[in-house]
Amino acid sequence: MTSQSSALRSTRSAAVIGAGQTGVTAALGLLDAGFDVTLYSDRDQRALRDDVPATGTALEFGETQQAESALGLDAYTGRAPRHTGLSVRIAGPAGEELIGFDGHFDGYAGVAVDTRLKADERLTAFLERGGHFAVEQVTPERLDTIAAATDLTLVATGRGGLSDLFPIDESRTVYARPQRSLLTVTVTGLGFGPEVFAHRSIAGGAHSGFSIFAEQGEAWWGPYLHKDAGPSWAFLGWARPGSEWEKRFAAADSAESAHEIVQQLYRDHIDWDLPEVLSTRTIAEDPHSWLKGAVRPLVRAGVGHTASGHPVAALGDTATAYDPIAGQGAQSGLIQAQRLVAAAAVHNGPFDAEWITRRYAEFLAARGDAANWVTRLFLGDPELAEIGGRLFATAAVNDRFASALVGLLHRPQSFLGVDSLDAAAAFVADITGEDPAELLARFQPAGRFDRSAYSADDHLNLAAR
Repeated sequence: MTSQSSALRSTRSAAVIGAGQTGVTAALGLLDAGFDVTLYSDRDQRALRDDVPATGTALEFGETQQAESALGLDAYTGRAPRHTGLSVRIAGPAGEELIGFDGHFDGYAGVAVDTRLKADERLTAFLERGGHFAVEQVTPERLDTIAAATDLTLVATGRGGLSDLFPIDESRTVYARPQRSLLTVTVTGLGFGPEVFAHRSIAGGAHSGFSIFAEQGEAWWGPYLHKDAGPSWAFLGWARPGSEWEKRFAAADSAESAHEIVQQLYRDHIDWDLPEVLSTRTIAEDPHSWLKGAVRPLVRAGVGHTASGHPVAALGDTATAYDPIAGQGAQSGLIQAQRLVAAAAVHNGPFDAEWITRRYAEFLAARGDAANWVTRLFLGDPELAEIGGRLFATAAVNDRFASALVGLLHRPQSFLGVDSLDAAAAFVADITGEDPAELLARFQPAGRFDRSAYSADDHLNLAAR
């Protein structure tokens, strides 16, 4: 799909601004599709790998892995520890332990890969295959020059004011500010066997763990592939604005302090997972193995224009910024990149504003709009709060629905029309084959979640056998 136009190499040119994993993936795909490609970054390759933090955990599921495979790229499913499900615990406003369920991923597995590792390896392949790599800060003025000399220009970074070239789509952007403050840290010291998080799931360390606190935020642990340490674990926390968790997260200023904050958070709020969390340790060789910040979820127009009127295309986070709570950012960016490459490979006309706009509209219809809707569900958006409460309670009493609910992280499209209680009931009935009201009637609050009996010594003994 992306190599059939290889005879056109050097007759068509492309520029990609931004060398994160989405930008590099698009650049490599266009190169293999026969374009003469220049990739621009404000950092050199070593700095991109070693001088910056990873941009989140980048958990990817089947559809995204298929998009990477369609580009002929490694999806890391054979190298990274696998996520085969998601274990959820939900606590109420006063910390009361309400809902617990364990959903299995059906027919696919997730992998979370250090974005620095993926970008570095794809940049190496890009250079080996004849791509051009320019290290410079691309300003709007410089972008104007680049776009004037290039058939297709993709903007995969918002730095230097480049995101301002793409107007915000007010009809799709519902939040005026970030909905969470974020903290992430990558650690080692924990395995992936059935003894890890055994109190949550029979799958143990193959399932990631998600805890939701109504007044505070959310906390997630999952298997991860770190660029230096290899198989490891990542924590990602979301703090609601004005919450006590937000104050804790704001105090982080290093990997060590972030790790300390996370461990204390589990002592104070999430003691059911505490033994596993206390067994973890930071990655000494990577001082950038942590990150804090905030993301305003928004959707921009897919096409922008430089000062001289040249059309440029928004890609990845530049086009759509997701809160990472539902894992849609990295997934959507890579899917969008693959779709753009495939369309460009067979297009014989100009890459004008109409072409770019049409491709972006197709992406939003195929993935983007649904990904945003599912993200709002997991954020507890007021418009979806009552729907979400019913769906999560149903997951606690029906294993099939639990798996379908966590499966929305992989394929969000089936949830797009669930915008009312009646639609939610139909959604449940379609998946379970049972009466939604009867399922809800069987729900009882958890009362007290199972606590971990994990011991690091037991893990060492198992590993030695």
